[in-house]
Amino acid sequence: MKKIEFTKSVFNLNELPKDKLPEIVLCGRSNVGKSSFINSLFNKKNLAKTSSIPGKTRSINFYKVEDKIYIVDLPGFGFAQVSKVEKEKWKKMINDYFCSERNIVLVFHIVDSRHKPMPLDIELDSYLKKGNFNRTIILNKVDKLKQGELKKSQK
Repeated sequence: MKKIEFTKSVFNLNELPKDKLPEIVLCGRSNVGKSSFINSLFNKKNLAKTSSIPGKTRSINFYKVEDKIYIVDLPGFGFAQVSKVEKEKWKKMINDYFCSERNIVLVFHIVDSRHKPMPLDIELDSYLKKGNFNRTIILNKVDKLKQGELKKSQK
């Protein structure tokens, strides 16, 4: 894919793109590597902003690919260093996004392969199942595991 561009950051659902392009959604805990995944997937270092500080992505970010599809980067959840009020605001925004009339064709649930799934990962997986979303779990950060740890993580 040659053409990918950052389209917009959405902080309020009435700011969502108006076109009804198919959307591939990236979701997961804070600091799991969703933005790095986008950069890696498209071989562009600074397409999506990354940080070692959890909770850097605070909006729903849209990237248009070949003018045919959106990659949608959701805010992370979990251990971000933000207030409880801010976390609840993100949770509501994410829930409202999933419940809106978007053309979501696939959801990538990104999980840090170095850790067992946390209750929030299991909760998200259940939520996506209930919503009948076509979903795939991606184990991220496998490059930081030894071979034996990788097999254990995949189980």
